[in-house]
Amino acid sequence: MRDVLASSLVAGGRVTMASRSHDAGRNLKEVLAALGAGAAAKFLTGSPQAGADEDTAGPAEKAAFEVSRSEAEWRRMLTPAQYRVLGEHGTESPGSSPLDKEYRAGTYHCAGCELPLFSSTTKFDSGTGWPSFWAPLENAVGTSEDRTLFFVVRTEVHCCRCGGHLGHVFEDGPPPTGLRYCMNGVSLRFAAA
Repeated sequence: MRDVLASSLVAGGRVTMASRSHDAGRNLKEVLAALGAGAAAKFLTGSPQAGADEDTAGPAEKAAFEVSRSEAEWRRMLTPAQYRVLGEHGTESPGSSPLDKEYRAGTYHCAGCELPLFSSTTKFDSGTGWPSFWAPLENAVGTSEDRTLFFVVRTEVHCCRCGGHLGHVFEDGPPPTGLRYCMNGVSLRFAAA
């Protein structure tokens, strides 16, 4: 599907398809409108929308969170993998984080600002390959709607202090919440009790 969409042209606010199908062009216009200009440009070109404010890059936008750093500061303090996840909303490969199999008592902190996010008492083995929890610590995480995948709306989870992307929350977890906070291990730092 991406190849079909990549063959589309966005010019002057008009979307045209390589195909001459009127319905296909109209459907693409509806999809791109639902995504918003920035997400559509990023999907079609693989890069952020031209003219985006580069000074707000990084895990948090300047005015939105308590911890705010420049892109250069974030890149200096984080590994490339951490920056890709926390700052660019990336996803690590399943099974790649040693924290998925971490079973000691302790606390999981944000790798971007050290805010305590999850207790080991809420961690469970979801079988997904990512560290999973059924609840965060109080006032530790925020959520927002994530429409980066076509036709799928997910709930993104971010650190309340720095805004770093942590992962997503799904409604297929165990009791007592029924939630699965599926976190990227690279966005977390574990501190044993």
